[in-house]
Amino acid sequence: MTGRPTVVAFDVNETLSDMEPLRARFADIGAPEHLLEQWFAATLRDGFALTLAGGYAAFSDVAAASLRMALSGIDDLRRDLEDAVAFVLAGLPELDVHTDVPEGIRRLHDGGVRLVTLTNGSVAMSEAMLDRAGVLDHFERRMSVGEVRRWKPAAEPYLYAAAQCGVSLEQMALIAVHPWDTDGAKRAGLITGWVNRKGQPYPLCFREPDVTGSDLPTVADALLALGGGG
Repeated sequence: MTGRPTVVAFDVNETLSDMEPLRARFADIGAPEHLLEQWFAATLRDGFALTLAGGYAAFSDVAAASLRMALSGIDDLRRDLEDAVAFVLAGLPELDVHTDVPEGIRRLHDGGVRLVTLTNGSVAMSEAMLDRAGVLDHFERRMSVGEVRRWKPAAEPYLYAAAQCGVSLEQMALIAVHPWDTDGAKRAGLITGWVNRKGQPYPLCFREPDVTGSDLPTVADALLALGGGG
């Protein structure tokens, strides 16, 4: 039986952060709003590809490169290309958490679980966002894949996070909205929780998460109840 985790690590981009406000920035530069999904998917693709090839680049650099490529095919941009890229990326540090995030974090914290973040992105951005949400003090550590120079879902970031927290893999859980992230964590030996805000079917090609919920408080409660806890 899967036991209740001692430590919960949170993915940050889209799991905690609400990226919807970036749509307005795409519209402001004359780009279609749906380019948000295309750009973010391309950023992840290229970060994953670098990891598979044995390379590494920071999220900010990969995001800028993929955005530059996505915008280069738009003829009627309202800014020159480099200004447009800078304008969109300037919205990242301003993103706030999803509305369900503070309550989910508080439930885990009040349940005695240690909390950390593990992001493919910037630790500084996640700290500022959590501070604005009033929950930064609930986290004992904020970690980035830059510390091991391997993007999730490679095993190294998950193994590193558990080692830094001084717990075994089976004592740590990862919460994410991305099935590729829960799959990577599961294969590395972690407990996993999938936040399915969009009500989508989980990909059958990935290892099934230990708990699933439509929002973060539901996933938090399910993790706390594992092994007869809660």
